[in-house]
Amino acid sequence: MSTIKERLANDSEPIKLLIKCYQSPGDILLLSAAIRDLHISYPNKFITDVRTPCVNIFENSPYITALDDDDPDCILLDAGYPLIHQSNQGSHHFIHGFRMDLEEKLGIPIKAGDMKGDIHLTDTEKGWISQIKEIEGNDIPFWIIDAGSKSDYTAKQWEIARFQELVYQLPEITFVQIGSPEHRHPQLFGDNLINLIGQTDLRQFIRLMYWAAGVITPVSFPMHLAAAVEVHPMYKRKSRPCIVIAGGREPSHWEAYPNHAYLHSCGKLSCCD
Repeated sequence: MSTIKERLANDSEPIKLLIKCYQSPGDILLLSAAIRDLHISYPNKFITDVRTPCVNIFENSPYITALDDDDPDCILLDAGYPLIHQSNQGSHHFIHGFRMDLEEKLGIPIKAGDMKGDIHLTDTEKGWISQIKEIEGNDIPFWIIDAGSKSDYTAKQWEIARFQELVYQLPEITFVQIGSPEHRHPQLFGDNLINLIGQTDLRQFIRLMYWAAGVITPVSFPMHLAAAVEVHPMYKRKSRPCIVIAGGREPSHWEAYPNHAYLHSCGKLSCCD
C-alpha cells in the first residue's frame, strides 16, 4: 500500500481523513489548529472530517467536509497529543501536540501555523446582538469570568472566595460568569455580575467571547478560546486580554499564549516543583 507521502506525490485525488477525538473542548479547539495547518501545508491534498463531542467548534470551517464513516477510501485516524508527556522537559506549547501527532501518523511534515485554535465566525453571527445586549439593552464592555473547574483536575481550581473578592473589588467592571452545569461552578454575586452559568451552548459561548473585552479563568477552555476568537472592533485591539490563574499544575511554556497574563506557582512551592 502506498504511503501518504507517495500518494501526495503521485495521486491527483485528495486523501480523505476522518479524524476522531473525544476529549474536552479545549483539546478539540487545539485539534482544529492542527487540521488548519495540515491544509495550509498541503493545499487541496486532503479532505478532512471530524468525529468529536464538540462539532460546533468546526462550524463554518473551510477545512471540514462531510465524510461517510463507511467510505472505504477514508483513512480513520485517532488524534492525540503524546507530546504532553514531555511538557516538563521540552519547550513546546500545547498547540503543537496534535500537529506533531498528525505528522507522526501521516509520515509527513506539517508546518506550524498561527498560535491559536481555528474558529470561524460568519458575518451573520457577528451581526447578531450579544446575550449581554439582550439583558442590559446595550453593548456594554464586559469580562468573562470562569470560576469553576471539572472534578477530574481539582488542582486547576482557585479558591471561590478569591474569585468573589475579585468581583467585589472591581465594581467598575461588568463580569459575566459562565460555566457548564455538568461541572463545579459555584455562583458568584455582585451588582456588577451577570450570571450565565448553564445558559450558553458551545456556539453561543464562542459568540459571547467575540463580544468580550477580556477573560479571567483557570487553565481551561476559555483561555484557549480567548486566544482563538477575534476581538470585536469596538475594542480596537488585536488581542484579547486574558488573566489565567494557573496554579502549579502545568509549566507555563506548555499552556500560556502571547499577551496572556499567566499567573503560576511552578517552582515556587515544593508541591509545584
